[in-house]
Amino acid sequence: MPGSTRRALMGALAAMPVATRAWAQAADFPSRPLRLTLGFPPGSAADVAARLVAPGLSAQLGQPVVVENRPGAGSSIAAEVAARAAPDGYSLFLGSVANTINASLQRDLSFDFARDFAPVAPLVTAPNILVVHPSVPAASVAQLIALGRERPGTLFFASSGVGTAPHLSGELLNLVAGTRMTHVPYPGSGQAVTDLLAGRVGVMFSPASTVLPHIAAGRLRALASTGAARTAAAPELPTMIEAGLAGFESAVWFGLLVPAATPRPVVDRLAGAAQAALAQAELRAALTGQGFDLMEGGPDALARHIAEETAKWARVVDASGARN
Repeated sequence: MPGSTRRALMGALAAMPVATRAWAQAADFPSRPLRLTLGFPPGSAADVAARLVAPGLSAQLGQPVVVENRPGAGSSIAAEVAARAAPDGYSLFLGSVANTINASLQRDLSFDFARDFAPVAPLVTAPNILVVHPSVPAASVAQLIALGRERPGTLFFASSGVGTAPHLSGELLNLVAGTRMTHVPYPGSGQAVTDLLAGRVGVMFSPASTVLPHIAAGRLRALASTGAARTAAAPELPTMIEAGLAGFESAVWFGLLVPAATPRPVVDRLAGAAQAALAQAELRAALTGQGFDLMEGGPDALARHIAEETAKWARVVDASGARN
């Protein structure tokens, strides 16, 4: 192409209104593979969700969606990388409840989760399940609370990292029930469950997808779930509310986000692909089989959910005194 023609085309593109350029970019999107970054290791609930959803997104977008694990700091390491990525729609982030907790828990974040990301679509949610190792002499939430009061500091509860929902769920139990369990953080739920199965820690609030097989095999004892209602994954389990702890609700959830400056037409294209993927019967069955409940909506629904969760967990962090 002659230099004069190239300059003329570049000048014409630069002269386009911003909205027009955005629509032109979206019309071509995507034309290469996408990357989905998450802040937890292989085997975690986040990893399970991402690797189930990614092929569905790929089928809708016509391009591979590559899952990348960047564990650490309760998902903040991955979030920082994702927030600084090019805002072109090719760098996706699996946001979670951990990110809304970290907004008030971690004081030295170099990014703002609400400001530096554009919500795309909510994906899945699941209650945590309160489980204990069989060596712990508690067959109910009431018995665990009594044990935690009688033996302060001797019960160790595992989590998938400081600031995650499993961590704050344990702190919330300490706060509202007067127990004094000791927190033991791990890089991810997979490692935490490994030590729980070995009896090195005795208690955990865990995503259902991580512990359901071990509950079924009798290697762990389930006491309650943390949703507002009983979970379809284990309907025999009472909720923490039913066990006598009014208002005790904490769920793991995951949603799709992109860097904040991503053009809205690209965001909408991704949101449509996510919603279409979640509407597929095969994917829905795979997710529910892993203990997840499907969420609905697009960018606005996820934005509202993030705002509500950020406010809720800020109150819990403040009341518990947990800081990082």
